[in-house]
Amino acid sequence: MNWARSPAVVRAPATSANLGPGFDAFGLALGMYDQVEARVAAGGLAVEVFGEGEETAGAGERHLVVRAMRAAFDAMGGQPAGLVLRCTNGIPHGRGLGSSAAAVVSGILAARALMADGADRLPDTEVLRLAVDLEGHPDNVAACLAGGLTVAWHPAVTDGCTDSVADLVGVARAADVVRGRRPAGLPVRLLRFDVLAGITAVACVAPGAMATHEARAALPASVPHADAAANAARSALLLAALISDPSVLFDATEDYLHQRYRAAAMPATADLLARLRGAGVAAVMSGAGPSVLALGLADAQPGLADAQPGLRDGPPGPAAGRAGLRDGPASTYGQPGLAVVDSIARETGIAWRVTPLKVDRQGATVQPGGPGEPPPEAARQGRSANQDAEPGVHPTGGSTQGRVTNSATHGPQSRECRGLLWC
Repeated sequence: MNWARSPAVVRAPATSANLGPGFDAFGLALGMYDQVEARVAAGGLAVEVFGEGEETAGAGERHLVVRAMRAAFDAMGGQPAGLVLRCTNGIPHGRGLGSSAAAVVSGILAARALMADGADRLPDTEVLRLAVDLEGHPDNVAACLAGGLTVAWHPAVTDGCTDSVADLVGVARAADVVRGRRPAGLPVRLLRFDVLAGITAVACVAPGAMATHEARAALPASVPHADAAANAARSALLLAALISDPSVLFDATEDYLHQRYRAAAMPATADLLARLRGAGVAAVMSGAGPSVLALGLADAQPGLADAQPGLRDGPPGPAAGRAGLRDGPASTYGQPGLAVVDSIARETGIAWRVTPLKVDRQGATVQPGGPGEPPPEAARQGRSANQDAEPGVHPTGGSTQGRVTNSATHGPQSRECRGLLWC
């Protein structure tokens, strides 16, 4: 195999899946990042972790980034003699912000970059399929790869007729699909959309973690037809709200499929969600929780929805909406403003970490790496390392956290991405 001599540096954004009604389909990339620097070594495995999840450095081959790299190497036809990884994590683990998707995407893209002809051996469509197989569902990995707003789905296969995915594989029961246990190897597609420039987010990061499989265990195998119909309408409305008319964001984020069923498993999340929506904030459970995500317009003023309730009765027409984003205050839409989120979160008495976030519009990026500056002091404190390598093999390279360059090899600005489905 022809391995790259220089390290590869991957930066992957956080993501919020579902966004209320878009269950297992919608994903939004957010401006919070993990970074992985990887290089081929003469032998062994060395993993170093800074920041979030530092305790995972000792996992060795079980580390999710390593597992994703191994799967990608297998798909490309060979494994390197040794690996050295340096992970600088900014995405909280187990909070519903796509930390596992970022790890999976980072591992796959790092492995592809370390093989000289990796892009030919593992094209973008296969990157997506492999990431979905490892993650179990497509919403987070799609947004992590492409940036912006994504809609992901498993297409039906046509061969004289059109079959459902479940009929095609013959083994995927409805309950398994609900809980994210789809068979591996199914085709997957995504579409990427540019979110309106005025829309921003605030994440209320939960103080404790919850495993996705625990949150999925609370879901029923079926829901009433009326709820499914209402949810379908809200999903369509959500797409319109995020790319065209933000005046309908509050109604568009109403969910009928999963949040109410998960409430008992995460009462603090349900309480904050109810408080925010009671104040008119377009708030949703972020992914499977327990964090909460609020969406709105960056310059909306707090309290306007209560002061002028008539504004909620009928949004302006498309032309007026567009003009309002450019020329008028965003608060004319009757949104209560994201400034109220922090105060409402504090009223709960729970230590929510309220974090304003921009929408990431680039997705995961890859760039050549090399020796550089050590991680910032905050990351160096609490550093954890797993050294299972040959003597003298140590992680090298530096953090480029937050840096965006035109040398990206994935995402909407990349050479490979031009002309693909999600660009």
